[in-house]
Amino acid sequence: MIWVKTICSERTELVSIDGKTISGAKHGSKNLFHMVSAFCHANGVSLAQVKTAEKSNEITAIPELIKSLYLAGCIVSIDAMGCQQSIALQIIERKSDYILAVKNNQQELYRGIEDTFHFEKQRGRV
Repeated sequence: MIWVKTICSERTELVSIDGKTISGAKHGSKNLFHMVSAFCHANGVSLAQVKTAEKSNEITAIPELIKSLYLAGCIVSIDAMGCQQSIALQIIERKSDYILAVKNNQQELYRGIEDTFHFEKQRGRV
């Protein structure tokens, strides 16, 4: 949204996307619901939030959240849940860079990253 650009400075901003389970909220017989939010560190402002669909998770909500944000020139950080090729591509399409966390429970991806850093270290680049 354009209003986000008006409250953010022209320098590169870090925007963190993260999910939270809201445990104190009740809606009928359901006790919990899950939300994904985007937080701008430089301004201390939550830029947007999206409730995850029932029986879904952050992976489906993050793309909806990204669509609602003006992210050009920002660095977007997301935890391991959002480490998806489609999400990374969407961030790039929004003219942003990203930092995606990877856990070793994604063994093939984790090994590939370890190998890359190992080889780059041997070349003196890291």
